[in-house]
Amino acid sequence: MILRWLSYPRSLISIAIFPFYTALCAILVIILSFTIRQRWLEDKVVYAWAKGVCWMFGVRVIVKGEENIPPGGFLFVFNHTSFFDIFAMSGYLGSFRFGAKIELFSIPFFGPAMRRAGILPIARNRREEVYRVYTAAESRIRAGERFALSPEGTRQNEEILAPFKAGPFVFAINAHAPLVPVIVKGALAVWPKGKIVPNWGVWRRTITLEVLPAISTEGHTVDNRPVLQNELRRAMEPYFQGDSF
Repeated sequence: MILRWLSYPRSLISIAIFPFYTALCAILVIILSFTIRQRWLEDKVVYAWAKGVCWMFGVRVIVKGEENIPPGGFLFVFNHTSFFDIFAMSGYLGSFRFGAKIELFSIPFFGPAMRRAGILPIARNRREEVYRVYTAAESRIRAGERFALSPEGTRQNEEILAPFKAGPFVFAINAHAPLVPVIVKGALAVWPKGKIVPNWGVWRRTITLEVLPAISTEGHTVDNRPVLQNELRRAMEPYFQGDSF
């Protein structure tokens, strides 16, 4: 009971600190990208930012299946219910870059930092522009970079597997990059869509990330993309049937 009551001021203090902490990390990424230009240093800032946010709000992250993360470039594909999907994955799954809705790139400091870090700007209602972004990133993924996209396209209001969008699959097929499914559980409870303050009334919650075996895109073409989508859905669906964790 005491921890529950303490969670209210903790969450309020953390939500007040969050934008300043994010701005500080963003400025550091911008400075590093213009000066030292070392990806591993930028990654260190990203890890510190994401893990720091989880710590501030009392979120513990458990990772399962790390042995399924392949070498080289690939595309993480994950179920999306909360901004804490982003914090948990960014802090605990190594170096990669997200695709983020283009509106976030207009946020002072944060937006320019995302551009300098190589985050993919996704304009949801402008399909051709999205595909141009994916096409430009194909060479990066072939060079060994890793990305993360939600095939559902947006956050869901419950832990279900919503219908998949075509974009991530077209990107992976054209880049000849494997898909690496990540099942995210617990993030919805931490910060549901539409709520202002994370972990309100709860001192500690746990987010579990389970990395599943990679799915090859070799032999697939854009024309038979639905086959690849169904293969991914079959791999992920069992984790949304009852208490799978």
